[in-house]
Amino acid sequence: MSGLQIFRDVDKASATILRRTPVEETAATPEMAARLRQVFGADVSPAEAVERILAAVREGGDEAVRDLTRRIDGVALGALEVGADEFAAARAQVSPDLAAAMRHAAERIEAFHRRQLRSSWLHVEGEGILGQLVRPLRRVGVYAPGGRAVYPSTLLMQVVPARVAGVEDVIVATPPRQDGGAAAVVLAAAEIAGASRVFKMGGAQAIAALAYGTASVPWVDKIVGPGNIFVALAKRRLFGQVGIDQVAGPTETIVVADDTAEAAAVAADLLAQAEHDPMASPIMLTPSLRLAIAVAAEVERQLASLPTGAVAAAALERRGGAVVVESLEQALALADAYAPEHLCLLVADPWRYLPLVRNAGGVFLGERSPEAMGDYIAGPSHVMPTGGTARFSSAQSTDDFLKITNLVALGESDFAALAANAIALAEAEGLYAHAEAIRARLRKGGQSGQQ
Repeated sequence: MSGLQIFRDVDKASATILRRTPVEETAATPEMAARLRQVFGADVSPAEAVERILAAVREGGDEAVRDLTRRIDGVALGALEVGADEFAAARAQVSPDLAAAMRHAAERIEAFHRRQLRSSWLHVEGEGILGQLVRPLRRVGVYAPGGRAVYPSTLLMQVVPARVAGVEDVIVATPPRQDGGAAAVVLAAAEIAGASRVFKMGGAQAIAALAYGTASVPWVDKIVGPGNIFVALAKRRLFGQVGIDQVAGPTETIVVADDTAEAAAVAADLLAQAEHDPMASPIMLTPSLRLAIAVAAEVERQLASLPTGAVAAAALERRGGAVVVESLEQALALADAYAPEHLCLLVADPWRYLPLVRNAGGVFLGERSPEAMGDYIAGPSHVMPTGGTARFSSAQSTDDFLKITNLVALGESDFAALAANAIALAEAEGLYAHAEAIRARLRKGGQSGQQ
């Protein structure tokens, strides 16, 4: 198995594991290319495959979703929507302990997100009123991944905030199992979270069905949730037809650690990230060569018995590594430039270095706050910006499920006081009808447009 490569040259690390590749430029692996050729009968890129899938679903609706699911996933679907009997069977299959754990997580997620809620507001100014209406989206589509593994936690982290925000209909799409059903734990999580409906469909065809609508699947106002490269490309392509939260790339973590960190814990944190996906980015930055060597040894040891070791090893080989830096300040500067989805500070005094953090989806401070706790039960949504987008975007919150409408209700004196400057600006832009719309009201009030 591959282990953790150590970079003593920061410039080399910056040109390799710390270098960003846009999602749309991600090359298909040989296995993916072969599968695309088998499905579409030609050599097509992931982006070209997505274009074909979107066109098929837009034209063919439910039948196209079924056909694509059969060709891509090898699954024959009947009804796309999960019925009451399937939910009942799922409840019976999920252990009481797991159900209790999901309810506990849902309670903490709800409590955290209730603190985020913003409200409509009005401000009286003179005789007029300015303000904003804050309203929930009417219908949202939540994608719950289910490729190498199923993720009930991701469903909880998205459906619960949407419900807290007041979304009326929360529609879940999740890939079917080989028998054509949905994973029992995902259905149990959907019920606990309060999802309105669940559909058994995955990949770009699911995103297309949610965006365009079909006979069975209602179209939505916005689609949220991470997925594979085909899901990400479909969301990017359909932005404008629907809203999206982000174009999510592979998951990523930067662990900044000093000599006080325990090598076994750092290694476990890196492997926790690596086991998600061969394209995941598990990266460590440390001023301690001793620690880097110890962590590399621990990674080798833990990989040997890790059930997901093959996936983790592939991620470590392709996109992982430990970078030895001059100082923690340099480590934080490199992390800020990378703008990771997750930033873990395993240092003696993490609060001291927090002011140096500007770009990160989530920050995990200290040994008792591993990212794994944030993934499941801490409270904040674990859906966070990837691909360097933490430079300008935020972790998922109730704001993702709200929209704001501005209110303008000027009184007579406010209008009169503002009119002359508004006319001057309109005429400077050559928009004379705008100026006339204001002058017409001044004339009605018996006032001059020159005042």
